[in-house]
Amino acid sequence: MSIEVKVPTLGESVSEATVGQWLKKPGEAVALDEPIVSLETDKVAVEVPAPAAGVMGALAANEGDTVSVGALLALIEDGVAVAGAQEPAPRTEAAPAAAPTPAAAPVAEAPAAAPSGEAAALSPAVRRAVLEYAIDPSTVKGTGKDGRLTKEDVMAAAAAKQASPAPAVSAPAAAPAASAPAAGRNEERVKMTRLRQTIAKRLKSAQDTAALLTTFNDVDMSAVMEARAKYKDVFEKKHGVKLGLMSFFAKASVLALKDFPSVNGQIQGDEIVYFDYVDISVAVSAPNGLVVPVVRNVDKMSFAEIEKSIANYGKAARDGTLTMADMAGGTFTISNGGVFGGLMSTPIINPPQSAVLGLHRIEDRPVVRNGEIVVRPMMYIALSYDHRIIDGREAVTALKTIKEAIEDPTRLLIDL
Repeated sequence: MSIEVKVPTLGESVSEATVGQWLKKPGEAVALDEPIVSLETDKVAVEVPAPAAGVMGALAANEGDTVSVGALLALIEDGVAVAGAQEPAPRTEAAPAAAPTPAAAPVAEAPAAAPSGEAAALSPAVRRAVLEYAIDPSTVKGTGKDGRLTKEDVMAAAAAKQASPAPAVSAPAAAPAASAPAAGRNEERVKMTRLRQTIAKRLKSAQDTAALLTTFNDVDMSAVMEARAKYKDVFEKKHGVKLGLMSFFAKASVLALKDFPSVNGQIQGDEIVYFDYVDISVAVSAPNGLVVPVVRNVDKMSFAEIEKSIANYGKAARDGTLTMADMAGGTFTISNGGVFGGLMSTPIINPPQSAVLGLHRIEDRPVVRNGEIVVRPMMYIALSYDHRIIDGREAVTALKTIKEAIEDPTRLLIDL
């Protein structure tokens, strides 16, 4: 008896998805509710569980195919391995495009030599990173769900490989490669995921629609860093989560948004909507792209509650378990490019929101205090905003409020 696995309901207004990665192959045993395939929508990646225990049968869609809600994905058979179960034939659409250009032949031949074993379970992004950095995936320990490799794992292995001393014979060995440049100048075309396409459309839409402007300031992080150093151990012991910077900036943002409601507002048609609550979207880097889960009612949350919410969302983003409900809504966004070493940037708002706070790396810089030049841990902060709804005075003063609250955290306690 065969049991059909179909594309589940993916959420409101979502009618189709892209097959991202098959987690089970034909002939492999599957348990009830075990994930068998990952689908990529324009917002999140969704893992489809097995509706019954059995053996994976024939697959009805290839990785990269677009499937509609209710469409057949695969069959699950009763009993032992199914001898006749076969994976769908490799996609051949790329073959005609490669034919007119001889240089593209190595790319067209790639599907015929499809990897097996561990390599077959790699996502397209990871496979691309493995090829780009010339990393053997069997030598890298995966940190993703069920021990699967992530793009970050491959990049970390590449960094370690570059940092290791090169063997003495590496220079002579490189000479023959220089005489045959064609062999080392391959190209690979990878279709954009739905998530990446949506990110591109939304960011471009923000530039085309909003009157974007960015104001900057710098913050002396001494007080916050001293508070973290003093209380981080007892905070983690009591609450089970580390005391990070995001909770301080979230709290400081609440102060600014209450004083300047337009920074927390949105334009909807010919109306301006003001919210009496603060839902902060926190930009998180995930293997498939940037996602922005929403921490709701931040104005009513404690430091520990904020840190726990952000930590949970970060883990869900890395594991690919974020839902569309996690990212719905949001009245303001905080994006921390400092974790990647960014010194300064002009972040783009997350429509229909009207403002985004950009954080950057902390570095010691000379500043003047009481007529003397001293060294302080400083951070540039940026507020990008929609000038259609937020005036320059409001934006500059709101950012100044955040700066003052961070430099004097007591303001966070007395709501000043």
